[in-house]
Amino acid sequence: MKVAYWPGCVSRGFTPELHGSMAKIAPLLDLELVELDRANCCGAGVIAEHNQELVDALNARTFAMAQSVDGAAGMMNICSTCQGAQSECQERLDASSSYRSDVNTHLQPEGLTYEADDTWWNKNLLWLLVEEIGLEALSERVKRPLEGLRIAPFYGCYIVRPTKRLGFDEHPDRDNYLGQVIECLGAEAVEYAGARKCCGFPVITMNRTTSLRQAGRHVADALDAGADCLVTPCPLCHLNLDMQQPAAAQFVERDLDLPVLHLPQMVGLALGLEPKELGMGKHVVSAREVVRKVTQLAAA
Repeated sequence: MKVAYWPGCVSRGFTPELHGSMAKIAPLLDLELVELDRANCCGAGVIAEHNQELVDALNARTFAMAQSVDGAAGMMNICSTCQGAQSECQERLDASSSYRSDVNTHLQPEGLTYEADDTWWNKNLLWLLVEEIGLEALSERVKRPLEGLRIAPFYGCYIVRPTKRLGFDEHPDRDNYLGQVIECLGAEAVEYAGARKCCGFPVITMNRTTSLRQAGRHVADALDAGADCLVTPCPLCHLNLDMQQPAAAQFVERDLDLPVLHLPQMVGLALGLEPKELGMGKHVVSAREVVRKVTQLAAA
C-alpha cells in the first residue's frame, strides 16, 4: 500500500526513534511511504486559538500535497495530536465550499489545491493497522510474539475525542484499537484508569505541577495494574510520560520507572526487528527490562 506520509514535527526532532522505527517497520507491513518532507506543522491546536484561517491554510497545504502523491491510498501520520488537529481543520474545510475556496487562495502560489473527497483519508498508524492492513494480516506477520509482556495502552486525548469528528460513527471501536493491536502481537493489554485521559502535556508550560501530576498518576496506575510498559501512538504523550517521568515521580511521591514505547517500536519488536534498530536505547526511562523479556521469549 502506498501512502503519503506525514511524520510530524516531534518525531523528527524530540523523538527521532519514532520516525526511525516507522521507517523500519514500513517494508515489513508492505507500506510504501512517500514522505511529505516539505509539509508544515499541524499547529497542534494552538495556532487555531489565535488564527483559524492560518492553521486551516497550513493543513490544507499538507492535505493538497498528500492528494498530489500519485497512487497513494491516503495520508498516514504517526502523531495522534496531528490527527486531532488535522481532523478539526478537515472538518471545517469540508463543511463549506466557499470557505475552502478562500483557504485555497493561499495555496495558489505553489499551485496546490485541497479538494474535499469522501474517498480520501488521513489516518494515524494505529487506525491504518486495524482498518487498512487488518489485525489478521498483522498477526500473520508476527515473527516474535510478545507473549508474557503486559502492555498498558495510552491513547491520550486527540485520537479518541471528539468522537464525531474522529469518525467514530463509522468506526465505533477506535478507542479500543490499541488494546486490540497489543493482543494481536501476542502481549496482554492492561486496562487501567488513565488509558484514555490527557497526559498533561498541553498545560506543561502553564501549570507544570498539574501536568506532571497527571502524567505521574497515569504511570502509577499502570504500574499498579501490573504493566511492564506503556505504549502510545502520540510522541507528545511520550514526552510527558517518558522524558518527564523522573520529575513526575516527585509529584506522586513514589518511584515510577515504567518504560514507554512508541507504537512502531512495539510493532517492530513483534515483527522481529532488534531493539537497537528501533531506538529502544534512546528513552529517558530505560526499556532494558522490556528488551530482556522479549529476548528471553525469543530464545524460548
